[in-house]
Amino acid sequence: MLRTPTGGAGSGTATAGDRLVSIGTVLNQLRDEFPEVTISKIRFLEAEGLVEPRRTASGYRKFSPQDVERLARILRMQRDHYLPLKVIREHLDALARGERIELPAPGRRRDLLEGPWEQEAEPPAAARLGRAELLAAAEVTEAELAEWESYGLIAETEGGGYEAEAVTVARLVADLGRFGLEPRHLRSVKAAADREAGLIEQVVAPLRRHRNPQTRAHAEATAQELAAQSVRLHAALVQIALGARSK
Repeated sequence: MLRTPTGGAGSGTATAGDRLVSIGTVLNQLRDEFPEVTISKIRFLEAEGLVEPRRTASGYRKFSPQDVERLARILRMQRDHYLPLKVIREHLDALARGERIELPAPGRRRDLLEGPWEQEAEPPAAARLGRAELLAAAEVTEAELAEWESYGLIAETEGGGYEAEAVTVARLVADLGRFGLEPRHLRSVKAAADREAGLIEQVVAPLRRHRNPQTRAHAEATAQELAAQSVRLHAALVQIALGARSK
């Protein structure tokens, strides 16, 4: 349980009697219930606009009891109900308006159960696209897709079909091609992405091997968080490199 006074569902404005605490203290308060939570996780949720701590004049984050309770509610929705951040945000907005919300039963997904004796289930696998669906969604030709596949930029999954993100990759490769960047130029980008994915996998692998299905589901949320942070870091580093070269 949290070692903090109970607050409301929203971030809100703290009263004069509220004690503001640092992000490190928040981490300690949350870790009893959420042992996998990290400072980067809290910062990620802030960056996504799900919590809004105040800042001191020197830029340090300060969290109210309401902020801590809001974070705990978010983490429970992720851990117990497998909800994505977009849905969590909608639920929090509804609670702020005084509306009642309906959540899936904790620890189980009724649409996935194999029989009435099952008590827990894993989150559903992501939808796959057929080749024709990918071509239509990305608005590319068969020849273009075949070329990108030959350079390893897009590949079918082991079970057949393509990940939904393949549409995004196809569109971006096509857009970059209009600037003269050919698939052979993008192999280094793909190699860097593979290395980053391997690094993320090292972090979440222990969670994925956990016996508790909820912990395994949390591994996927952690992987998504790390991927988003990695993308931001990559973009920032590219901007810095471009700035240095322009001087």
